[in-house]
This record gives sequence, C-alpha cells and structure tokens, in this order.
Amino acid sequence: MLDIKSVRKDLIQIKTAVANRGDVVDWDVLVSLDNRRKKDLLEIESLRHKRNVVSEEIAAMKKAGQPADTPVAEMRAVANQIKTLDTRLTETAAEIQTILMRIPNPPHASVPVGVDENDNVEIKTAGTPPAFEFAPAAHWDLGEKLGLLDFKRAARITGARFPLYIGAGARLERALISLMLDRHTKVHGYTEILPPFIVNRQSMTHTGQLPKFEEDLFKLEGWDYFLIPTAEVPVTNMHHGEILSEDALPVYYTAYTPCFRSEAGSHGKDTRGLIRQHQFNKVELVKFVRPETSYQELETLLENAESILSVLELPYRVVNLCTGDLGFSSAKTYDIEVWMPSQGVYREISSCSNFEDFQARRGNIRFRRKGQKGTHFVHTLNGSGLAVGRTLAALLENHQQEDGSVVIPEALKPYMDGIEVLAP
Repeated sequence: MLDIKSVRKDLIQIKTAVANRGDVVDWDVLVSLDNRRKKDLLEIESLRHKRNVVSEEIAAMKKAGQPADTPVAEMRAVANQIKTLDTRLTETAAEIQTILMRIPNPPHASVPVGVDENDNVEIKTAGTPPAFEFAPAAHWDLGEKLGLLDFKRAARITGARFPLYIGAGARLERALISLMLDRHTKVHGYTEILPPFIVNRQSMTHTGQLPKFEEDLFKLEGWDYFLIPTAEVPVTNMHHGEILSEDALPVYYTAYTPCFRSEAGSHGKDTRGLIRQHQFNKVELVKFVRPETSYQELETLLENAESILSVLELPYRVVNLCTGDLGFSSAKTYDIEVWMPSQGVYREISSCSNFEDFQARRGNIRFRRKGQKGTHFVHTLNGSGLAVGRTLAALLENHQQEDGSVVIPEALKPYMDGIEVLAP
C-alpha cells in the first residue's frame, strides 16, 4: 500500500509510474479527499484550542462568581462541531484507505515500460534445449503412458484442472518437493516453514490479493477464510504487526504448500496437463530485509530459484517483466521460464519479486535500527522455488527418450531410491 504523504509529495512521478502499468486511478478524487482531511484536521485543532482557552475563562468566571451560561452554551456547540468533524474525518480516512488499497505498487526504475508479456526483456538463457531425433511428446501423454498421471479420474473426483498423481508419479512429485526444500534450507540458508493452508481476509489483504482480486480466490462458504493461492500469504503474515530488530534481518523462509487458484479469466488456456491447475504444489521463498539491501536480495533470490533448474538439468531463461505485466504488489519481478519441448517455447515456472515496503505497510511489519528511535518498514520479497507440477512437467518433457521412457536427473536419484529411468 502506498503512503498518502508520499503520494502527495511525488504525485506526478507516481501517477506516471502507475499509468505505465496500465492502471487507472482517479487521482483528483484522492487529492480532494486528502485536502478535506487536512482542512478538517486544522479546524478540529483550532476548535480544540478555542475550547481549552474558553474553558479556562469559564473556570475563572465561576471562581469569581460571575455568570458563565453564554460561554458554556458556546462550548457545547463547539463540542458538537468537533464531534461532527471527527466523524467526517473518520469517514474521509476510510475513503482514502479504500482508494489506496486498490492502487498497485509503482514499478522500480529498472523495470522496462511495456504493455504485456510481449514487452518483457530477456536477461539470460541457461542450458541448451534438447535436440530430439523424434517428435517430443507432451508431458500429459508421457505421464499417462507411464502411469504417473490420471486426469480422467481426477476430473471424476473433482472436475477439470485438478491433477491425480499415481505410483511413481506421486513419488516423483514428493521427491521434487524434498529436493527443493533440502537445497533451500541446507545450501541457501532458509528456515523451513509449514504454515496453515487457510488464511483470513486480513492476511489476504496484507499481501495484496484483496480487495482487488477476490474472484481469483477460493473462499470457504460460511467463513471469511480463503484457501491460499501461494505460501507467500501465510508466511509473510507470520510477522504481521511485529517490530523486528535490525540484528534479526535478513529473515529467509521457505515453505511447501498446496496452492489453490480459481484461474478466473483463463478459460480455454492450457486446458491439458499440469501448467494451469486449480490445485498445485509449490515451494516458496520469502524474505524480510532492510530497504537498502532489497535489490541485491532480489538477485540472490533469483539465483536460489534458478539453482533448482540447474541441478535438474533443465534449460531455462530469465526475463525482466515490463510494467504492464507486473503483479499488483510487485515493484520488480523476474520470471524464470523453463523450456517445454512439446510446445517449443519457454513457460513460466517461477516469479521472483521485490515488493519493497508495499506489503509491509499493509501488514505493519517494521524493524528498529540499532541506537535509533522510531521504526522503519521492512522490504519483503518472494519467489517460487519452484512450482512443483510445472517442474515435473518440464522434467518429463526434457528428459524423455524415444522409447517413451524418462531419465531421472542425477540430483534427483537419491530422492527416488536410486530409480534411474521411468519406463512404460
């Protein structure tokens, strides 16, 4: 969430930055409300000062035995004025808050200006896409032929866009989760978290899913609770309302959770396979850091996520998202896209974002510097490390053989009890 003082101070720059994202905000209404708020505050302050002065005069008049009915009546009227203005001030503050909660995070200066994903800028590529001497099969065909995936039964159990892993497929998914968590905790220094998979409205609001994107969420009937769309929500809210010490920063967390998304607006997209599901597994990376280090921390976060693809021998590329493709809360995002041979394209498998103090303001997450009074908002970051289903899909497609088998990458074999090949 933006700070109204910062908005007023840098209004032109913020208006331009938000417009570059493609968002429309009625800035005139916001400024008008803030002007009214300031005017009412000044008037309340003036009336309270008047009340204090006259109250002393009334006390002196009574002490001297003089009648004070007229100034007493006047002060009752002043008290009513203050009460009316206080009520309007509360209403105005709520209106300002409602507008601010729907304004996205202004992009960082290093974010390229653009309209959509076509304007994203490639930063690097890693690995070489495999050169098959046969037409590579799609992961859903490979998965079904190998007895790893059963989409028909999943549809009967629940409906479209839900996966059912069987036998070695379930084992492979679990192996990938374990590899990711082990690498992030043992190599990269993250603390593992297993959070609730259901959160309240307040938690969703703090990380930016609400109020703007409620249609994208799964809400529990009869409860003001939601299934999490990502572990970012519960893990970031671990420190809601807290003041951390400077010595405690940076804080690194990693968490495996299932994720639930309605995929509103995605009708007809990726209707087959594991790319776009209502339920999927993901290992998340979350950071709480000092503002001055947050962009270096973003680069490290990106490297941590990339390392999973490297050890799994999967080709990928990194792109810097343009302003029009940024998520609501993000100031800057790198997407990692893995190569999918059956489609001949790179597909997103991780987003690594710096939210600066946007989420921290909403969740009131602060820290206190050594030897200083007052507090500062932390910067929060998060990234997928990685989306597990998409990783499994990429693994099947990139390591497939002409006979329909799939070779298990070396780094994953210890998690598969030494299984080297998944054969039909």
